Amino acid sequence: MAPPPPSWVQALKPAGPQGSELLQKERAQSNVPVDKLAELIHSKPVLERQQKIVSLFKSDPVFDKKQNYSMGRVERIQRALAKGKRLQQLAVQNKWSAEEYYAASDLIGEPTPYALHATMFLVTLREQGTPEQHKLFLQRAEKYEIVGCYAQTELGHGSNVRGLETTATWSPEDKTFIINSPSLTASKWWIGSLGRTANHAVVMAQLIIDGKPYGPHPFVVQIRDMETHQPLENVYVGDIGPKFGYNTMDNGFLLFNNYKIPHVNMLARFAKVDPATNKYLRPANPTLIYGTMTWVRSSIVLQAGSVLAKGVTIATRYCAVRRQFSDQDAPKNAGETQVLNYKMVQVRLLPLLAATYALHFTGRGMMALYEKNQARMKAPASADQEKRGPGPEALRAGADLLADLHATSCGLKALASTTAGEGLEVCRRACGGHGYSSYSGIGSWYADYLPTLTWEGDNYMLTQQVARYLLKSARAVLAGKAGDNDTSRILQSFLDRREKGASFDVLEVDEDIVAAFAWRTAYLTFEALKQRDVEKRSWNSLLVDFYRLSTAHSQYLVVKNFYDAVSSPDTAAKVDPQTITLLHKLFRLYALHTLEQQAADFFTSGAVTTRQITLTRNKAVMKLLDEIRPHAVSLVDAWKFPDWVLDSSLGREDGDVYRDLFHRASQENPVNDLIFDPYPWNQNVLKNGAARSKL
Repeated sequence: MAPPPPSWVQALKPAGPQGSELLQKERAQSNVPVDKLAELIHSKPVLERQQKIVSLFKSDPVFDKKQNYSMGRVERIQRALAKGKRLQQLAVQNKWSAEEYYAASDLIGEPTPYALHATMFLVTLREQGTPEQHKLFLQRAEKYEIVGCYAQTELGHGSNVRGLETTATWSPEDKTFIINSPSLTASKWWIGSLGRTANHAVVMAQLIIDGKPYGPHPFVVQIRDMETHQPLENVYVGDIGPKFGYNTMDNGFLLFNNYKIPHVNMLARFAKVDPATNKYLRPANPTLIYGTMTWVRSSIVLQAGSVLAKGVTIATRYCAVRRQFSDQDAPKNAGETQVLNYKMVQVRLLPLLAATYALHFTGRGMMALYEKNQARMKAPASADQEKRGPGPEALRAGADLLADLHATSCGLKALASTTAGEGLEVCRRACGGHGYSSYSGIGSWYADYLPTLTWEGDNYMLTQQVARYLLKSARAVLAGKAGDNDTSRILQSFLDRREKGASFDVLEVDEDIVAAFAWRTAYLTFEALKQRDVEKRSWNSLLVDFYRLSTAHSQYLVVKNFYDAVSSPDTAAKVDPQTITLLHKLFRLYALHTLEQQAADFFTSGAVTTRQITLTRNKAVMKLLDEIRPHAVSLVDAWKFPDWVLDSSLGREDGDVYRDLFHRASQENPVNDLIFDPYPWNQNVLKNGAARSKL
């Protein structure tokens, strides 16, 4: 660390008013009970757990963050592995549950090279392994005696799992599977924890029996020696190199040259090869295999609100501290205006603040729906189910809860992660020039979050799954075979009312806002169905319409979930009436701002009039910004992100922005320890010895 600055620099203070004074004033003008609202978002036990874990991390030198923004990738990834090891040690010492471990891992604020072992590898072994395989693989993996990853994506294929090239050919002679990479594009690619950490992988490969393909299946494959950690013969594996972000993770590549594994290494809870007859045995209930995928997408929806909230917290606090220019209509000598008072800043940040709450409540609803589905799917399969193929698209969309959940998880994953990813960039820009500094903290959250927009299904591709489901649901409704689910109900309601039209009072009645979003979804669904079934347009020609349809349906789901949450008796029991009123205003801001952004579809569908759209834009949204503005800092405070977690000069809870920014730049920046040789005729880049100059 650099020596302290001279005394005359240390004596300098930021020009007043101080950031701490401005944030104190912000909090004083709001009547939001921050602690109670925080308990509504997280629950009291979760908040207590967070405080305890963060205290552990702050006192442990392994988790020190001082040089995070200055280190290169090689050093960062080594330190990330040290953090991952220490995290596992703490988990064992403190007897953490899986939930506590995931919470602690999330609080670190960056992925460690163990991340895919702790999530995808263990979850896949648990969900898709037999009791025998649990003993052989899962129990050892839970003790970290073997470290694994989930190898699905390939160099030439990502979202299209059915197009994977890696093969697993059954060898009846010695009862083994031969894993092979037939081309360069068959190389597994982007696989987290694979590059340098994992010694095992769950490899998704095309099962081939007697020359016949049976689609992709999961196989447990040892890839490195358990002692030397070197790749095994006929295995080529390594790290794929630096990325836009996520550089504390060793994403890897993996190729096989006719590599043999035992019969027991095919995860066989849902499908297997009988070694005696060499026959493929299909599962009794094939749809259960999609549980892991749906769980991951559901958790992404829940995570999106929290990640976006980090950026919104930083930007909101900083824009309350930062003062620039004077309001054109302010009295002379009024001084500079807090940036958060400018409408152009409010209209960018406050709808995102509302979105953090909307996504959080929607994510909770998604996880509850997932649990309900898992319980239902574990019941004995019906004869009708057994006749169908394993894919969600093969289910009877009007009736199956899994089909509804699959489509919902696809659409909401796309909308939620896009909202969070793009919203973080809006937050960065709202911070002006200082937002571009790594010390703002937003850049690292943004860069590390961006892959979420393409993994677990590219966000544009996923919208086709939603459109396919909605078209099937519409056909079922028209045929009088509507299922008992929300999608079928909103489609049927549209058909019942379309002759007399909609009459929704979106400016005054919250329920009508939800109904207007449902109406728009139903209208776009039947329009797409007409183009597909009546006009016989090709699937490819309709992809843009399908994207709009999926986005509309997903926005309806978020609006509905948000409304249900703020209107529920459970919410009313946890916070006071004034806070409930404020949450309803956040709901209206999210919904009406979205409606105004998507005005063309709402008008075309007949859900709203042009006059309503004009009043929404010019009156309703502007009024809501005025009403929410005094509570902005309190509303981000309720997320309860410790300064250690945010690691941001701009988002400090105490508002001491400029002093912290200057300290990091001058005292924690290793570039200031270098003494450059600036003259072009000298070959040395640094002065001899590179000693630090006297300041």
